[in-house]
Amino acid sequence: MRILFAVESGSRAWGFPSPDSDYDARFVYVRKPDWYLSLAPGRDVIELPIEDDFDTNGWDIRKALSLLLKPNPVLLEWLSSPMRYRWNESACSQLLTFAKRTAHARACLHHYLSVSRRLWNEFVEGREQVNLKKYFYILRPVLCIAWIREQPGEIPPMSLPDLMAGVDLSSGLRSAVEDLLALKARTSEVGAGARIGVLDEVILREWAWADRQDIRDTPQPGLHEEAEAMFRAFVKAQV
Repeated sequence: MRILFAVESGSRAWGFPSPDSDYDARFVYVRKPDWYLSLAPGRDVIELPIEDDFDTNGWDIRKALSLLLKPNPVLLEWLSSPMRYRWNESACSQLLTFAKRTAHARACLHHYLSVSRRLWNEFVEGREQVNLKKYFYILRPVLCIAWIREQPGEIPPMSLPDLMAGVDLSSGLRSAVEDLLALKARTSEVGAGARIGVLDEVILREWAWADRQDIRDTPQPGLHEEAEAMFRAFVKAQV
């Protein structure tokens, strides 16, 4: 197989690693042409056993392009990761251009809304004391919602600092997040603490805005045909 790109996708790329954070490597690959010419389709993911600090898995290009057509915010984030381990400039330039055309902001809202709400319900709702580290995993998708609200048409960046730089935040909110970032950078476990009102406020406010949006979107015509042509070109390039 040929790897088109491999990037960091976890807390190191999100901008809030702990001293002992794993390396979460994700990649997209293309197999030899004969692999695609089969009566029985093969498995379209590669999942390697977690070894030491490395958690690595990847998607086949056919799966990746199919998900970009939906679109899939996870793959959009991989393509915007600030930490690249391997990067085929020609292939990735095509994928990025295509991703920008498929990244319907309203369709991505559902993903960010559901991810943040699921984590909120699991770790915050109904509690007075919470695991403070979990605020990061809720706040990042919430700030993606804020990014879509303030910069429609632009793909939200992957890292929390970049998100914070691109949206309008109160000084109190910014200070609270920066304090948590500094704490997480020093220790593997941030620990439990009282809920942070300024964080709760922005989370609930962005959810309220997202709930009022019409998330239905009409994809641009011709995208499926373009993805098919790109897929064949990537596979044939290995001949």
